[in-house]
Amino acid sequence: MESASRGSGRARDSAIDARILAVAGRHLARDGYAGMSLAAVAQEAGTTRQALYRRWPGKAELAAAVVAALAEEDRTDVAADNPFTTLVAELTDFQRGVSKSGRLSLVGTMLQDTTDPDLRARYRARVIAPRRARLLSALESARRQGHLAADADLEIALTMCTGAWYARELAGAPIPPNWPYRTASLLWRALGGTIPAGTAPPPPPNPQRDSPTDPA
Repeated sequence: MESASRGSGRARDSAIDARILAVAGRHLARDGYAGMSLAAVAQEAGTTRQALYRRWPGKAELAAAVVAALAEEDRTDVAADNPFTTLVAELTDFQRGVSKSGRLSLVGTMLQDTTDPDLRARYRARVIAPRRARLLSALESARRQGHLAADADLEIALTMCTGAWYARELAGAPIPPNWPYRTASLLWRALGGTIPAGTAPPPPPNPQRDSPTDPA
């Protein structure tokens, strides 16, 4: 860290760090790894290239920092009392993250041939793998507890959990209401399970209730 290495030198401004990472994330999603310009990132972040280089010596390091920041941002604790509600909660959390501005474009960036292989590997390890591990854990727990068929194909089901979202986006189809619950329910039944009693999809949002102009 800059402040640690300089001892009595000026402390590193964390606000600049956060601003650079936010801008770099937008540029990475918009322009791809090959098209991302450190000069343009520094200019939009309101700082200098020298300040940026003191923090990250090159584009690969900055892009890796963006991925690390995304992993921290997406890290949430999903509390659920059974495998089915855990699956719904994980898909709800996935929907929250992938719906953020620029997130789908960033996924596309990671599929480009021009993206640095090490950066792609970091993205898979820090962002993709943890989510897949949690989803697989919920499915394996359900099969182990006898909620799903003993021969349930969890490998294909795991891909369908999030792949269904990307397929609808590519097709230009709107995401339906209660997507997490409906996706979990379809997979659960396809894997030989019965939807646990007492579970139900959350109510659709109430535009009048949720409107910021409504009186409290």
